[in-house]
Amino acid sequence: MTRQYRSFYLSHGGGPMPLLGDPGHRQMVDRLKAIAQTMAPPSAIVVVSAHWEADRPSITSAASPSLIYDYYGFDERAYQIQYPAPGAPELARELHQKLRQAGLSPELDETRGFDHGMFVPLSILFPEATIPVVQLSLNHSLDPAQHIEMGRALSGLGDGKVLVVGSGFSFHNMRAFFAKDQGGADQANAAFEHWLIETCTSSRLSESQRRQRLILWEQAPGARFCHPREEHLLPLMVCYGVTESAALEHHELAVLGKRASFYLW
Repeated sequence: MTRQYRSFYLSHGGGPMPLLGDPGHRQMVDRLKAIAQTMAPPSAIVVVSAHWEADRPSITSAASPSLIYDYYGFDERAYQIQYPAPGAPELARELHQKLRQAGLSPELDETRGFDHGMFVPLSILFPEATIPVVQLSLNHSLDPAQHIEMGRALSGLGDGKVLVVGSGFSFHNMRAFFAKDQGGADQANAAFEHWLIETCTSSRLSESQRRQRLILWEQAPGARFCHPREEHLLPLMVCYGVTESAALEHHELAVLGKRASFYLW
């Protein structure tokens, strides 16, 4: 039995490493493949990637966007990855209209391609690359309330079968990934993950309380250690805004030796 999900926040791992057989990403790859088996195929996908920020919400509108290999220091295979998913100009225009109606001053971008926050996880979830995709940028403001509003604007998008994918990382302290646990890094990681799971899934929270916790995420235990900069957390705010409800399910896993999580609405 498959389920029609409306939004999915995922931790996308380190650059192209999930597609290169890195053992530190095995759980992530296996979990994404398992989740894909439970999904009713969406009619289209909107990806909000941590790797694209703009002065105002920007939307890829080309019919066939190219790939952006926005990483460095990997072997040649990383720059030969292909994911020829079509763009969706009509969906991009609809998204533009909905964001404009929400007062968010969006713009269409016909030249921007798909970054690895899109093509790495979608290569695992939907390897056939046949589902049309649009990318939506984060806003440079990094304002969590504004990103929840962006998600709310996406709630009625398309025919109800458009999947919003928030591609980020629930833990994103780059130094900590490659250092021994000094000064309680693992404890801070665990504390923030516990808070995030409770915030996104607890039925004891009202939606007003849930929203407020997400807006004030910096007050969570370990918050600024886990996210020295919040661009990898903000796609979750957009995903929450789509339904403004508790996540239907969450998945805990290890990525590069740190605790991380996925959320589906």
